[in-house]
Amino acid sequence: MIEKADVRPGPDWDDVLARHLPPRHIARLREASVGIAGAGGLGSSCAMLLVRSGIRRLRIADPDMVDLSNLNRQFFFPDQVGRAKVGALAENLRALNPSLDLKLLQERLDGPAAASFFSGCDIVAEAVDSAASKQELVHALLEAGHCVVAASGMGGWGGDMHRRILGRLTVVGDFTAEVGPDRPALAPRVMMAAAMQADEIIRRILEGEEEDAGGRRTF
Repeated sequence: MIEKADVRPGPDWDDVLARHLPPRHIARLREASVGIAGAGGLGSSCAMLLVRSGIRRLRIADPDMVDLSNLNRQFFFPDQVGRAKVGALAENLRALNPSLDLKLLQERLDGPAAASFFSGCDIVAEAVDSAASKQELVHALLEAGHCVVAASGMGGWGGDMHRRILGRLTVVGDFTAEVGPDRPALAPRVMMAAAMQADEIIRRILEGEEEDAGGRRTF
C-alpha cells in the first residue's frame, strides 16, 4: 500500500538541516531512497533517525501489529497498540516531516518479495527478528544489487558494539548477544544498533560515489 503525505504545515527540512550540513549533502539525503525490512525495535528507530537526518523517501515492510510489549523499545505509543506497525510508524514519522514519501507494505517478506518491494532503493536496512529470515533477506537483496545494512547481537545490556563492512554489506552489533531469556530486548542496546544502522546508511549515502555498470551508485 502507498501512503501519501497529509497536507499539514511542517518545517522545511532543508532549513532544519542547514546549520548542520552543506547543501550538497542535504540534497543527496533528500534524493536517496531507503528500504527498511521490519518496523520493530530496529526498523522503527532506524526510520526515525533517518528522517531526523534528512531522508525523505522510505519503503517500509512489516506484517505485525503494535503490541503492549513493544513499547519498551520501539518507536510507538500506548494509543497505537493494536494498530498495524507500518501505519502507526508512518504517522509518527510524519509528525516529524509531513512531506515524507512513504511506501508501506503490511506483509512478511521472503527473499524474492523483498527484492521486488525494495527495487529502486539505494540501500536497505535489514531489521527482522528471525535469524533464518535475516539470512534469506540479506542474500536476496545482495543478489539483486542492493547495499544492505544488517544487525546481529543486541540483547541484554553492557558491552561494545561494532561495525563490519563487507563490500555492499555492513553488519552492526556485538555479533554474540542475541535476544533471548537471559538477554532481553531493551531499549538502550536495540537503539544503539538502530543508530549504527542509520549512521552507516547516512555514511554510504554521503560518501558513496562509485557507480556500477548500469550507472547506479553502489554506495
